[in-house]
Amino acid sequence: MSPTSGRPAGPPSDLRPALRSGPGRLLVAVYGVFAISASARAGVQIVTSFSVAPLAYLLSALAAAVYVVATVALVRSSERSRRVALVSVTTELVGVLAVGALSVGDPQAFPDETVWSGFGAGYGYVPLVLPVLGLWWLCSQRPRRPV
Repeated sequence: MSPTSGRPAGPPSDLRPALRSGPGRLLVAVYGVFAISASARAGVQIVTSFSVAPLAYLLSALAAAVYVVATVALVRSSERSRRVALVSVTTELVGVLAVGALSVGDPQAFPDETVWSGFGAGYGYVPLVLPVLGLWWLCSQRPRRPV
């Protein structure tokens, strides 16, 4: 028993498999690249030609924010950051599916491409595959509760 909490003594609860180790390193790197590229693209689009496609450019900015949050959360590897990563990667998947469907169904609403338009076609469909891999990695690295 821990003298201060009255709970059984054991390893600290924040010792978990690092989300950024092994294949997670590649995942973090890809998220980092997408965070930077989506942020730069959205920034340029918003500053130079926002009136051309405001919805598309705001969605690019949203995608950039999601990639930044996911990258930071994957790097931190705490229980709280794991939950933040799950929410952000799930948001990413919903976003790429919704924006992809909207951009295919109503191309006039998206006169310019976003990261998620066409299900990420402009980025080799990586935006469609990345959240699936991210969710798989987060679930496969979930800490196991002792029995």
